[in-house]
Amino acid sequence: MTAGISEEIDLYVWEGASDIAVRAERSLAGYDVNVMRAELGMAPPGGRDPNRPMVAMVSVTVMSDARFGGGEWLAAQGTPVIWVAAEERGRDPRFYPPAYSHTLPLSFTGAELRALLFRLAGAAQQAAHTSAHAPKPLVAVSAPMRELLSEAEMFADCRTSVLIHGETGVGKERIARLLHDRATWSAGPFVAVNCGAVPEGLFEAHFFGHAKGAFTGAVGAHKGYFEQASGGTLFLDEIGDLPLYQQVKLLRVLEQNVITRLGATTEVAVDFRLVAATNRDLRKRVASGDFRADLYYRLAVIELYVPTLEERGPEDKAAIFKALLERELPDVSDLPQWLVERVAATRFAGNVRELSNVVEWVAIVRRQCGNWNRERIERVFERLADCSRILGVPASAAPAPAAAQHPVLSEAEQAERARVMVALEANGWRRQDTAAYLGISRKVLWEKMRKLQIAGGQGESADMLGPGDGGAYS
Repeated sequence: MTAGISEEIDLYVWEGASDIAVRAERSLAGYDVNVMRAELGMAPPGGRDPNRPMVAMVSVTVMSDARFGGGEWLAAQGTPVIWVAAEERGRDPRFYPPAYSHTLPLSFTGAELRALLFRLAGAAQQAAHTSAHAPKPLVAVSAPMRELLSEAEMFADCRTSVLIHGETGVGKERIARLLHDRATWSAGPFVAVNCGAVPEGLFEAHFFGHAKGAFTGAVGAHKGYFEQASGGTLFLDEIGDLPLYQQVKLLRVLEQNVITRLGATTEVAVDFRLVAATNRDLRKRVASGDFRADLYYRLAVIELYVPTLEERGPEDKAAIFKALLERELPDVSDLPQWLVERVAATRFAGNVRELSNVVEWVAIVRRQCGNWNRERIERVFERLADCSRILGVPASAAPAPAAAQHPVLSEAEQAERARVMVALEANGWRRQDTAAYLGISRKVLWEKMRKLQIAGGQGESADMLGPGDGGAYS
């Protein structure tokens, strides 16, 4: 992998009378760069991989040559160009208007070429990624989801760390991306890492990077995740899976804001906003000794909870289903009501990720059959019911009957109860802290707890509520 770039780079070279292609090949030997000579009289052939960043290298002697046929092609591709001149002319607007601002002297060194090439390729890749993967608006019909998005907007421009809680498949990375996109540093990188997928023994190489020759196979220097995310956001998913010895190293970087690559001795300053996510109860992992308390405190400056599909309710299920289906099919104007109701009444143990699988199946049936074939579509819901029985999860979304002594809570009240419970847990069940966290008074919180049947909502003698040592990690 080239420094900071996740794909190979295509470098097209128009050299005119110079030998810059040979020198480029020599300077980039050992790097993931495909150096391709382009004919003076024509544009490069089609068929290139659009997912790879592309940079052009053009001798200024080619600019005025009537045979140069690559200009329009490069403009159409949005390709950054490195202009190579026999002498410095950067201050002369006749030679270098703003469009030709990336220049190298004909006597360029390999280090100069690599520095400019990798910077331009990184910018091109980031622009392409942003364009191709621009996130669609989040569906937020339900009260708990609207509350979550409101909190995310509120905390987006803070530099402090954020810890996102939620079950698998609820969209924790979407919330992390929202925090990044709404921040003043949104033009910076967004680097997403699944901590559970980092190979054992390669944590340092992946996170800290390495110098050339640091180990066998290290043919070039490499930026780790910390450096790649500098100036932007580092998103660490499944942070609860990080082993203790790796937690120590992460904490050190968060406290000192410097790293040292493997095989190097020079410290490099890094500046990123950390957003972590987990589907585990980190408080319990702290209590069991599997997660460092000091790292937990560092991560959980701001905590957000992403509700499950059941907590979001049937309206959100139906809205998400329609939104996803519209991306798969050109026309859903004849979408049958029975199908929408079927989705709204189904319990999705895998949350939005599982619902997305249903959408894909429904879209295939609609395209292949030419209609909403109910018999075939029902098969996917039957499989969901079978999986639910195996996992011991109710297939129906209908709430279980409440105990006889308590009134049945409405769906909106159940969602509000879940939100208050999360706030209580996040604040160690301390009433004053929880009320401040929710932006309400202690009295209003007390009334909510009583109405929503949360244990500890009766009596007013203590400020500490709930589990015995619930405040141990506050």
